[in-house]
Amino acid sequence: MQYTVFDTPIVNTLLRWFSRTYLKVFGWRCEGRLPDVPKYVMIAAPHTSNWDFPITMFLAFALGVKCYWMGKHTLFKRPFGGIMRWLGGIPIDRTRSRNVVASTIDVFGRHDKLVIIVPPEGTRGKVSYWKTGFYRIALGADVPIVLGFVDYRRKTGGIGPVLMPTGDIEADMREICVFYSGIAGKYPEKTGLAAIPPEQYEEEFLKTGT
Repeated sequence: MQYTVFDTPIVNTLLRWFSRTYLKVFGWRCEGRLPDVPKYVMIAAPHTSNWDFPITMFLAFALGVKCYWMGKHTLFKRPFGGIMRWLGGIPIDRTRSRNVVASTIDVFGRHDKLVIIVPPEGTRGKVSYWKTGFYRIALGADVPIVLGFVDYRRKTGGIGPVLMPTGDIEADMREICVFYSGIAGKYPEKTGLAAIPPEQYEEEFLKTGT
């Protein structure tokens, strides 16, 4: 994987101190702890504001997790593309979602330790349902899904439950939905339902190859 800020010792240490200070000054609390597993997909939800990104990064530094995150490819245009990659960003072309899933599964297979953050809503705008790339990646790579969150109502962010995908996407999504039902984004009216349309369950099941 690419060289990131997490691989820069002095900068990483300074940003960890700054992140903890920022969160404390502005009344944010970290909740939960990192799972004792070397590889996993972490959900970043809900995603309703541009503020979600810096707060998520502050939480990552504060918790001491080296992670990569997926973002739409337009975020990586000049002049900020290099910085975004240095911060752990991986550009995603949404028109090629199946290729993204397959290539990410392959990356997991080639690394002993890897954490990739995926915003399942795919955008900070209003959406009705989540995208399921995160689920297909975790299932195909045989790694758990960690439920990361930013709750603006309680000003708390961090790590929730760990779920190992079973291949029964309907049952697994119900469990995920229960956790996120009590978490509020900065703009709750934009929050997407932590589920996929019922008519797509069979289609998504087939995509996993299970």
